[in-house]
Amino acid sequence: QVQLVESGGGLVQAGGSLRVSCAASGRTFSSYAMGWFRQAPGKEREFVGGINRYGSRKSYADSVKGRFTISRDNAKNAVYLQMNSLKPEDTAVYYCAADADAGPYNIRTLPRDWDYWGQGTQVTVSS
Repeated sequence: QVQLVESGGGLVQAGGSLRVSCAASGRTFSSYAMGWFRQAPGKEREFVGGINRYGSRKSYADSVKGRFTISRDNAKNAVYLQMNSLKPEDTAVYYCAADADAGPYNIRTLPRDWDYWGQGTQVTVSS
């Protein structure tokens, strides 16, 4: 089992950058695929980006490709989401998630497939 705690959210102007972090507990962090999801008010939770257990594969939603970068540090039990060129439509609560069953190279995109979730961190982009 793993516990996830996000940090780094906040208020930023459009065009700005922000990095959110996720700290994980447990000794098996490197066996999980990790991902970031977001949920805006009145909308469903959606996949933003994911990274496989080795950090060798990454996947992004089309809406953030070229602007967001996911990375992980297995030695620190941490995963990060660097967000550049932020837009007002990026405003949402951002959630860190861990997938125990994805396999070594797969990155799943449906929230129901992910096993563990953090409490979320608010990101607000002003126009």
